[in-house]
Amino acid sequence: MSFVYFAYGSNMLPARLQARCSTARVISTATAQSFGMEFSKQGKDGSGKATLVRSDLPDAATPGVLFEIERSELHLLDTAESAGYGYDRLDDFPVTNNSTGETAPATTYIACAPVPELIPFDWYLALVLAGSHYHSLPQEHNDRLRSIRHVVDTDHSREGRIEALRALSQHRYDDHLSLLRGQS
Repeated sequence: MSFVYFAYGSNMLPARLQARCSTARVISTATAQSFGMEFSKQGKDGSGKATLVRSDLPDAATPGVLFEIERSELHLLDTAESAGYGYDRLDDFPVTNNSTGETAPATTYIACAPVPELIPFDWYLALVLAGSHYHSLPQEHNDRLRSIRHVVDTDHSREGRIEALRALSQHRYDDHLSLLRGQS
């Protein structure tokens, strides 16, 4: 038995998600209507992580990717996403499948206590951008991601940084800073 997961942040990059949930398989790109995206979820490292935020703007929408994952790995995703501590898991979040045009519920995670002034690390933003690029999400989304203010993480021993660079390398993104500058 499996579930459908909507990724809109760093988990869009298959190597990142499959390191957490080995059964994850891409279904299609999708869109969360009436939601924008911010980097206002506080990570364990103090930096900003992606979260969806409801928006009343008429054209508000955030693209992402639908994955099918074996239900036996849901607890692994909950752990990776700090479900109940940093993110709330929603199992009936409506998204529009870009291949079929149908809207259906998916599982996703949204920050339970956003902190608007947070800034993402360079490697984290690069993961999100690489996932967007990998799945050919709209260029305006990539441009918006590249415009997000970020901070270069000088702690080269940070576990999250090491894991992120490994996932990026698996998809041939060997220079994450060039990716952020639009040179990859």
